[in-house]
Amino acid sequence: MDVALGGTFDPVHDGHRALFERAFELGDVTVGLTSDELAPKTRHVDRYVRSFDDRKRDLEAELAPIAAAHDREYTVRTLEEPTGIAVEPEFDALIVSPETKDGGERINEIRTERGHDPLDIVVVDHVSAVDGERISSTRIVAGEIDEHGNLTPNRDGRGATRPE
Repeated sequence: MDVALGGTFDPVHDGHRALFERAFELGDVTVGLTSDELAPKTRHVDRYVRSFDDRKRDLEAELAPIAAAHDREYTVRTLEEPTGIAVEPEFDALIVSPETKDGGERINEIRTERGHDPLDIVVVDHVSAVDGERISSTRIVAGEIDEHGNLTPNRDGRGATRPE
């Protein structure tokens, strides 16, 4: 099975790792990583997003051991638009989080319009931080939690602009 998923992954956290784990359970994985141009447009909060190259390096470091554990292959591709790679015919499944499920349904509409089979939309639940709220990159860069959901009240967050 060929599985797609996408995101900004800045930074990678345990919620992302749950997505990756489920994807590799199903098959070989293609991850769409938002381009430098698209990444800021996908944020709900104005914040600095690290460069594509830095995010890709960190993403591949996360994917490699999970892929190896499942004896799967993976590819990271650039996402230039929100519907990205998943509208392409070779994919069988799309991994989404609860808040991106509607986007997955829109992707299936586009696929149908193009004469492609719809994808199996696989929703992976959020991973909770120790405070019961969901782990998110926004909370991490704000300094609230770390990548595993531990509270970090004494850590400064990342601002909306690139550091000097």
